[in-house]
Amino acid sequence: MKFRHEWKHEISYSDMIAIRQRLLAVATLDSHAINGTYKIRSLYFDDFQDQALRDKIDGISRREKFRIRYYNDNLDFIYLEKKSKVGGLGNKQSVSLSRQEAQDVVDGQIEWMKAREEPLIQELYFKMTTCGLRPKTIVDYIREPFIFKPGNVRVTLDYDIRTGLHSIDFLNPHCPMIPAGDSGIVMEVKWDEFLPSIIRDTVQLTGRRVSAFSKYAVCRLYG
Repeated sequence: MKFRHEWKHEISYSDMIAIRQRLLAVATLDSHAINGTYKIRSLYFDDFQDQALRDKIDGISRREKFRIRYYNDNLDFIYLEKKSKVGGLGNKQSVSLSRQEAQDVVDGQIEWMKAREEPLIQELYFKMTTCGLRPKTIVDYIREPFIFKPGNVRVTLDYDIRTGLHSIDFLNPHCPMIPAGDSGIVMEVKWDEFLPSIIRDTVQLTGRRVSAFSKYAVCRLYG
C-alpha cells in the first residue's frame, strides 16, 4: 500500500478566507468541484466496543476505519473505503458499490459480499461477521478541494460538518442532519514524497499546530 503524508489543522473562518485566496493564486480546483465545492456524505463503521472511535481518541498511531461514501447526492457512484493511518502517514483503499449493495450493507444483508472478489469487500465481510463491525453514523460536510501537481499535493477546506446522530439512513437525501456541536473548519494537506515550499508557505498559519481532528469522532461524541 502507498502511504501519503497528511496534515490536519482546525482553522477559523478568517483563516479559511486568507488561505483560500492564497490557494487560488498557486493551485487549481479539483475538477469534481461544482462552483468550487462539493458535498460529501459518509457512513462510518465501528464495532461493538467502538474500537475505531477509541483508537482515535486515545491517539493510537496505527489505526483504521471503514466508510461508505458518495458525493453531491449522486447515488450512481458509491464507494466503500478503508482509511489506514500510521503516524502522520495515511492510505486509502476504495472499491465501487451499487446502490443496492450499499443499501444491503445498511440493512445488514451482506451475503452478497461472498461473491465479490475484491479484497476490500472480502475484508469488510470478514470484520462484519467476526468482529461485529456495523454502520454507526452519517457524516455530511462541504469540501473545497485544491490540487498542486508537483508532489501530488491536495489541500482541502472542510466545513458545515453535520451528523446524523444514530441514524444510518445513508441513501436518504432527506435524512435529518444537525450541526456537529462546535466543530469548525478543517484544513487537510496531503502529499507524496515532498511538500513544495510554495504550498507549505501558502498553508502556513502562525500559532497553529497539526491536530488529530476527526469528523467521525466529533459526530459520534456529539451524538
